[in-house]
Amino acid sequence: MIKKIIYNPWPLGKLKKKYERPEILIIKKRGYKFKDPREIVDIFEKKVALYAGSKYAVSVDCCSHGIFLVLKYLNLKKTITIPKRTYVSVPMQILHAGYKVKFKDISWTGAYQLAPLPVWDFATRWKRNMFNGEFNICSFQLKKRIPIGRGGMILTNSLKAYKKLKLMRYDGRDLEKNYMKNKYKFLGWHYYMTPEDAARGMILFDDIKHNQEDTGGHNNYSDLSKYKIFK
Repeated sequence: MIKKIIYNPWPLGKLKKKYERPEILIIKKRGYKFKDPREIVDIFEKKVALYAGSKYAVSVDCCSHGIFLVLKYLNLKKTITIPKRTYVSVPMQILHAGYKVKFKDISWTGAYQLAPLPVWDFATRWKRNMFNGEFNICSFQLKKRIPIGRGGMILTNSLKAYKKLKLMRYDGRDLEKNYMKNKYKFLGWHYYMTPEDAARGMILFDDIKHNQEDTGGHNNYSDLSKYKIFK
């Protein structure tokens, strides 16, 4: 006979102090209030949305996965045109999401559109009120202005998109509900940002100088149009 299943809440156990990541304790000392560490992710999302000028922000484990999730959410199955000089994961995510990719010789800095979709790669831009009213995906990779090491954020004004993308990025789970009470309606992805990384993002956000120059553009990348894998 199968015994009753009991879900183990977070955290399952306590590590010794010397093994713990310090970020959560640091933001507690700075006055941030939360009962469950997972609330830190929501706090970080709200900080970024307010800074960028969007109504909502959805955190993810990297910018590339943010692009993928938005493309899957839109589900338009069109040919997407991007600069031929950009980071290699962008055309890969386009193809993974079921679209076709077309390269064009475009000069850009900071951000560019995945045309004709309302989706922008904002990986190398970080400025106050930078949101342009469409889907903007930011990066917190090590070379970016908020160098968490890994992470990203989807900016949007759509409440519908916000709610769906929050579920999509975390296995279809609604974190406001007990795990055992979740009712899964679609296949999601394991692309969430951890509380520790969100806490590190908040520390960096509070400490860095904002409105800096873009960290990249077409001059920083090789020509991807010559590779057969994208044909």
